Amino acid sequence: MTQALALVAGSNGVVGYRMARYLDLHGWRVAGLSRSAPPRGARFRHIAVDLTRADDCRDKLGGVKATHIFYAARFDHAATLAEPIDTNLAMLENLVAAVENKGHRLRHIHLVHGTKYYGAPYGPYKTPARESDPRCLIDNFYYAQQDFIVAWQKRKPWTWSISRPQAVSDELPHVSRSLPWGIAVYATLCKAQGMPLSFPGSAGGYSAIYQCTEAEHLARSAAWMATEQTCANQAFNVTNGDYFRWENLWPAIARYFGMPVGPLRQTKLATAMPGRDACWRALVERHGLRRKSYAGLVDWGYLDFALAPAYDRMSDLTKLRRYGFHEVVDTEEMFLRFFDSYRRRKLIPA
Repeated sequence: MTQALALVAGSNGVVGYRMARYLDLHGWRVAGLSRSAPPRGARFRHIAVDLTRADDCRDKLGGVKATHIFYAARFDHAATLAEPIDTNLAMLENLVAAVENKGHRLRHIHLVHGTKYYGAPYGPYKTPARESDPRCLIDNFYYAQQDFIVAWQKRKPWTWSISRPQAVSDELPHVSRSLPWGIAVYATLCKAQGMPLSFPGSAGGYSAIYQCTEAEHLARSAAWMATEQTCANQAFNVTNGDYFRWENLWPAIARYFGMPVGPLRQTKLATAMPGRDACWRALVERHGLRRKSYAGLVDWGYLDFALAPAYDRMSDLTKLRRYGFHEVVDTEEMFLRFFDSYRRRKLIPA
């Protein structure tokens, strides 16, 4: 892949950063695209560009002869977490139009979507979800982006692919929307106050089937899709490859932190967890932790979103495996490995 040049849109986010880093470490030339710089220590080239502006895309990217686009960018309103369809579609359109404007070396475009395609955030849906399942009645920008890329690609020399992960998780210290990180901070605060580790989601969520996708696992699968000809113009579910129930994983998490499992106690974390600055400052001082500010440490609303639904979230991986991607990640091992990483980085107490 020494001649390949990958543009990774959203390289400041967890998925985009991990994807850009993976490609860079595996011989690709990489340019990360985002308005702000990626995390400190990123080795890949960065292009500061506003994808919502067609003129900025033309000015910054019109002369870049990219062979691949990995699209992991998204626009949301921070106050409401709303993801406007028109803006998210326009960002993709602006990028593709700018890259195709000159050179025409493009070989493949990969889009990172998710199980919202099946209606996972809105209530019970058919599981295990298959890529061929019909769209749900609630519109979202995944549909608009897929329709655009399918229509735009006709009679073009390049191909596309789409990944649909569930609950992307990573060990990066700046990721506030990551289940392992949020749970680690929640457990740390509960332990500091002498409380057992109670599952804060619903009783139904405690027993429902769930899946996660490690960000690096997603990056490996996306690189495979982008270079495997049989994957051309296909969408694939991508998860770690196993299923779990919190009622089985939660005791292992409690053991890791040396805590008893408490009774189920559904809690709106977005309401209960803010305002614990004094407790966090005491932990930082006592254990010499790196992150001094409690504000923005965890997106507690994301944990509510992930742990409250009392129905299965389960994606079928038959298609992914049938096409040739067989790598798996043990989700329990992933959680514990990330916890170890947080301790080594002095993000939580050892």
